Amino acid sequence: MRDHFELRHADAAGRIGELTVPRAGVTVETPALMPVINPNIETIPPVQLETEFGAQVLITNSYIIRSTPDLRERALDEGLHSMLDFSGAIVTDSGSFQLAEYGEIDVTTPEIIEFQYDIGSDVGTPVDIPTPPDVSREQAERDLATTEEALADAEAVDTGEMLVNAPVQGSTYPDLRERAARAAYDTDLDVFPVGAVVPLMNSYRYAEMIDVVAAAKRGLGADAPVHLFGAGHPMMFALAVAAGCDLFDSAAYALYARDDRYLTVRGTEHLDELEYLPCECPVCARHAPDDLRACDDAERERRLAEHNLHVSYGELRRVKQAIRRGNLLELVESRARGHPAMLDGYRALLDHAAALERSDPVSKDAFFYLSAESARRPEVRRHHARLDRLPVSGDVLLTEGKGGSDTYDHVWRVVPPFGPHPRELSDAYPLTAETPDRVDRAAQESAARGVARLVDANPDATVTLAHDDWDASALALVPDSVTLRNRVVDS
Repeated sequence: MRDHFELRHADAAGRIGELTVPRAGVTVETPALMPVINPNIETIPPVQLETEFGAQVLITNSYIIRSTPDLRERALDEGLHSMLDFSGAIVTDSGSFQLAEYGEIDVTTPEIIEFQYDIGSDVGTPVDIPTPPDVSREQAERDLATTEEALADAEAVDTGEMLVNAPVQGSTYPDLRERAARAAYDTDLDVFPVGAVVPLMNSYRYAEMIDVVAAAKRGLGADAPVHLFGAGHPMMFALAVAAGCDLFDSAAYALYARDDRYLTVRGTEHLDELEYLPCECPVCARHAPDDLRACDDAERERRLAEHNLHVSYGELRRVKQAIRRGNLLELVESRARGHPAMLDGYRALLDHAAALERSDPVSKDAFFYLSAESARRPEVRRHHARLDRLPVSGDVLLTEGKGGSDTYDHVWRVVPPFGPHPRELSDAYPLTAETPDRVDRAAQESAARGVARLVDANPDATVTLAHDDWDASALALVPDSVTLRNRVVDS
């Protein structure tokens, strides 16, 4: 067990946790955002990140520091915390990004891990190989073998209280990602970044990103803190957290500001195209778009970066509150409606409903049916599984109505998308679900699958289904042995 990471609350695969960072003497609440600090370009000072935005952790690049003589000398002399003026946890990257970009770097894993330790990093990183999407399997396996060698080299370095990342690579091959995660989890390393996903996010391939994360999660234990490397856009935080990611690093707040781009939870806007600032943060409350456009380049970049951070931290707080309330998937669904690629990602997440169900709480505040996707949520899957443990015999009426009948031995309710249940459970979660009056075909089909499961588990029962004008596609899923009554037509 990794005793530096403790779970406090969960919803779907999302969790609020506490990551103890012993070298910094701090505990970071997750999910957490790590702003990227470029050692050569200070858009927002780290002390402002800490005091104004509440940043508990940030990330900077030890390879750049090591390769820049004056930065190297300062870091070794002062230590990272003094040099950056930041009292929270500091994570350092290793130069793997530069390796991916330029093909070669002049440092080994033992050298960079020792340097990270010497400059006072709290979480170090080995030199792994970030294998991009869509490469040949042979290249992915070859790069993965090199990454696993780097993890072994990192294990061999005496790092004292410094935590060490164990990156999970494997390109877009789910089996390689799962294998890599198992190998990483079997090491003595501490934090598990899922690497090389930035190209997927840059090309809006969120469904494949979710499949990559799900594969990595299959290979990791529940006590493994997961960092989604390079994921810094607030529009995807809820989705990634629901998939089980705990840490995010963002250079987007600064890079986008440099290009006059304005982050929102629905996507990215360009300042030149805005007539209003659709945000309540301090920057947007005090300025109009014309005000920002009139600023000099440095001032405009700083103000936009501040806005981008406000919206990012605000979204993470919203995600945490959703976890506490048990409505994280409702938040994911609302974000998914902001972009077709995000909807693909949400649908991919629900493809892994069996894995989500294992960590999803059995009782929550409420279940809101918001779309056809809601019929695929883990709560529905769990209810269908429970039907195997609810025996029934004799003549059974399953009805969407609230009334009963003396002509049947048992009268059960049917509530789309869950299907049948004894009336005694009507006040139990999730059967208290809020559903629209106009139930869609997906909900009816899901309820029909629940009916079929109950019939299969109780073959001696004689079942009648009184439905409210279900679609033919839903009725086709009901076993032939069930007598059908259309309550709408009968009335």
